[in-house]
Amino acid sequence: MPPRPDIDTTDFAPWRIRLGHWVEGVPFTRFIIALIIINAVILGLETSPAVMAQAGGLLLTTNALILAVFVVEILLKLVAFGPRFFRSGWNLFDFFVVGISLVPAAGPFEILRALRVLRVLRLLSQIPRLRAIIESIMRSLPGIGWTALLLVLIFYVFAVMGTMLFRDSFPEYWGNLGASLFSLFQIMTLESWSSGIARPMQEVYPWIWVYFVPFILISSFMVLNLFIAIIVTATQSIHADEEELARQEVLRELRNINQRLQRLEERN
Repeated sequence: MPPRPDIDTTDFAPWRIRLGHWVEGVPFTRFIIALIIINAVILGLETSPAVMAQAGGLLLTTNALILAVFVVEILLKLVAFGPRFFRSGWNLFDFFVVGISLVPAAGPFEILRALRVLRVLRLLSQIPRLRAIIESIMRSLPGIGWTALLLVLIFYVFAVMGTMLFRDSFPEYWGNLGASLFSLFQIMTLESWSSGIARPMQEVYPWIWVYFVPFILISSFMVLNLFIAIIVTATQSIHADEEELARQEVLRELRNINQRLQRLEERN
């Protein structure tokens, strides 16, 4: 497996290219994934006082050895890729997670002891499928932001209407704008909205369905489908980019082969 396409290895020394191929290769990556899983199990066992009383020393030692391997991995990547290591967001994520683990978790840094569990999230950077999912979500954020703005406008309009119409009869749900927004959020999630809010209000306002049905259709179904559509589109875009990078890699290899053949012909 060659280095990830977000790291350009052009003009690198041959030994650094070979090191980059090895540290990003399948065997070493699988080894790191196995260590991440073992580390996750150890961190879970450390939450048990009984287990720590029986094998606390062994768990802490194993945890320290795994952390040492992670540090060596980061150092190897720094040697292989140089400053270009920091051009990859995933490398920055790994560097940050491993760096937090190296800070002594004592005194004001006691909270960092709990943050060690972030090492489990390194699976996101090591497994290509998970990495693709996160990248698709990140790429879809601009579209999701505009959709979220649309949802906020819908919430605001219905909250103002609900407060004006129902605050006298049902102040616990519609007494002010904040309470109305919270009630609408509960309705959007479809959590006990019928028995808890709609049915009691229907006894006073038989036409209440005119208010609830459009809001549920717009917020729970239309907007949710917009979120899904945006993420799916971003995922397809990432797959297209990966295919383009693969084609470029093949063309690069073909050019290299062609140059080698030309040099051989010139020598002959």
